[in-house]
Amino acid sequence: MIGMASFKSGDVDLHYDEYGEGFPVLLIAPGGMKSEATFWDSTPWNPITQLSDQFRVIAMDQRNAGRSTAPISSTDSWDTYTNDQLALLDHLGIDRFHVVGMCIGGPYVMGLIQRAPERVAAGVLFQTIGLSENREAFFGMYDGWAAELRPTRPEVSTETWQQFKMNMYGSDHVLFNVDETFLKTVTTPLLVLEGNDLYHPSESSLLVNDLAQNTTLIRDWKSGEAMETAAQQFSEFLAVHGS
Repeated sequence: MIGMASFKSGDVDLHYDEYGEGFPVLLIAPGGMKSEATFWDSTPWNPITQLSDQFRVIAMDQRNAGRSTAPISSTDSWDTYTNDQLALLDHLGIDRFHVVGMCIGGPYVMGLIQRAPERVAAGVLFQTIGLSENREAFFGMYDGWAAELRPTRPEVSTETWQQFKMNMYGSDHVLFNVDETFLKTVTTPLLVLEGNDLYHPSESSLLVNDLAQNTTLIRDWKSGEAMETAAQQFSEFLAVHGS
């Protein structure tokens, strides 16, 4: 590891770990609202370990997850997180980059492509979350995260917590923060590793694969020989598009 560090912008304090040298890769971890870098340790394979001998890897904790902190307001939304991610990359002097997201990282990847398509060389979506008759599960996940924070945030009203929740998970878009019309316009190379459970329904992965214009789909990737093959495809995909 090159180092653990934090980036402060106003009241926002974003923590991240940096590894290796080469073309930059931003890692957005699984964990829902609790998305933090340490969660990569419990994934089928750890991209930090895999990539750090070939790429400059930045693994960040999202705001109010892990070591990162920020105020909470009724205007917080997916865009707020995109702002954080781009601000961190700007702070590090990074223009073009790959972005790899698992779980909640899927919508974050697409948000970065929507906001700064010229900067994202390629994106990887590991079992992206998505809406598929499971909205209450996302509301419950958010409520669990909020319940842990509430005792330390007495200034945040019930109405603010509720509005933030709706900003994140109240839309009818499958990927929550980008719509299907946008997905059809995406030409950024994408590697999509299919999900298959309540929070990561197959439909959301397949929708990205079907609508975006430059995708590669991996359906089996979590165990045994399939995992080894997928891990190699993942590394090769980033290497090919890293320029």
